[in-house]
Amino acid sequence: MAVVAKRCKLAGLMLAFAIIIAALLTDRLLGEPRRGHPLVLFGTAGTTLHAALERRGLGRSRAAGVAAVALLVGAPALLALLLAWLLPFWLWLAVEVVGLYLAIALRSLEEHALAVARPLAEDRLEQARAALAMIVSRDTAALDAEQVAAAATESVLENGADAVFASLFWFLLAGLPGVVMHRLSNTLDAMWGYRDKRFLRFGWAAARLDDVLNYLPARLTAASYALCGNAASALACWRSQAAVWESPNAGPVMAAGAGALGVRLGGPAPYHGAMRHRPTLGEGEAASAASIHAAIALVRRAVLLWLGLILLGGLVWNLITAGG
Repeated sequence: MAVVAKRCKLAGLMLAFAIIIAALLTDRLLGEPRRGHPLVLFGTAGTTLHAALERRGLGRSRAAGVAAVALLVGAPALLALLLAWLLPFWLWLAVEVVGLYLAIALRSLEEHALAVARPLAEDRLEQARAALAMIVSRDTAALDAEQVAAAATESVLENGADAVFASLFWFLLAGLPGVVMHRLSNTLDAMWGYRDKRFLRFGWAAARLDDVLNYLPARLTAASYALCGNAASALACWRSQAAVWESPNAGPVMAAGAGALGVRLGGPAPYHGAMRHRPTLGEGEAASAASIHAAIALVRRAVLLWLGLILLGGLVWNLITAGG
């Protein structure tokens, strides 16, 4: 593949490490674009396409959902692959940095979580609820302080897996085309992956593709949370609690993350006017504003762990190839 061939010219993992560092620094300096973010525009395109299919009576068709995913995910991923072939090497590197920066959104994740944690720590519950509503799909109006803290902590752990670590995983494995494929399928799953009458069949393809693409990244993220927190508790919670969670990939991430933090998450939560009875995850203290800060710190430590492993792998590979 062009991506792999080009990367091999500059020592593989070391080049990938440099691109990741550049993307993370760009994210730290600039944050998420306030207007015209590609994922927002993509979401608008997905909403428009589904509305058009609904007008034609295809809005609940599994075949139409498969076709929609193939079009909306496949076409941009193929375009990224084509650019990898056609663009000059230096220009393609710049495109990879920008693309990875747009996918990761680590600073945005932290900012949204802190917007909940700060008022919550100051007993401004209404403001914390309003900030939480910006990052979760559950009903926030009647949540108490512990439930708000738990929801925000869950969001940090899960979005750390979906946006940060899965993006890094797919970048290392398949370059920017892999990142595009993963992030777009993850976005469609967030839009269409509901098990209600409207999306149960149409959203099937988006949900299944996201499950497949996130299977390994989710478990690597869970292992990273364990290594960067209370490992014994994280592994015990992963082993005993992950399987009962609704999502096969969020289960390991959330259980290991909650265990690593020594906090209780999960439990009943209101969604779209109905109470969803979810199992409890983790162990230890009730969630609080401190739990949100701790989750942010856990994700940061896990990012440093990944960077260290990528750098070490690159150095070892260079030594091996130099010796050969």
